[in-house]
Amino acid sequence: MDELRRQHLMFIQNVITRMNTNSFQIKGMTIAIVSALLAIYASTANLAFVFLSIAPTILFWFLDSYYLQQERKFRGVYNNVCGLKNDVEVKPYEMPIQKFQGGQYCFCKVFFSKTIAWLYGTIVFLLLVGGLILKFKDCIIIICK
Repeated sequence: MDELRRQHLMFIQNVITRMNTNSFQIKGMTIAIVSALLAIYASTANLAFVFLSIAPTILFWFLDSYYLQQERKFRGVYNNVCGLKNDVEVKPYEMPIQKFQGGQYCFCKVFFSKTIAWLYGTIVFLLLVGGLILKFKDCIIIICK
């Protein structure tokens, strides 16, 4: 492998690593913000904070999906540069992510992928169910008696 190709692969790998780091930090911020809003609920007993915590979770879900989509596109470039695939021509030091469309690079496919949907979907589901249980706890107690 010539030096230009090796250096090109290193540049692409650095971008992939940066996208992966951003995705990891977004997951951490999601947990921190949801925990903070639930702590505020615990101290004030204002149920709005439980439902309010769903909004940043969905927002971070979209943002995390965007970074994973970009990471997948750069992996496609990487695979073409190193010769694992030859579906897109990549010139030296070029990173043509706009050429990677559809299939595994589609935003909707990334949004509902196993690596993202289970985390954010579970958080949204638990917040919604927990909030509804807290909102209608008096009705639930009467029904159970």
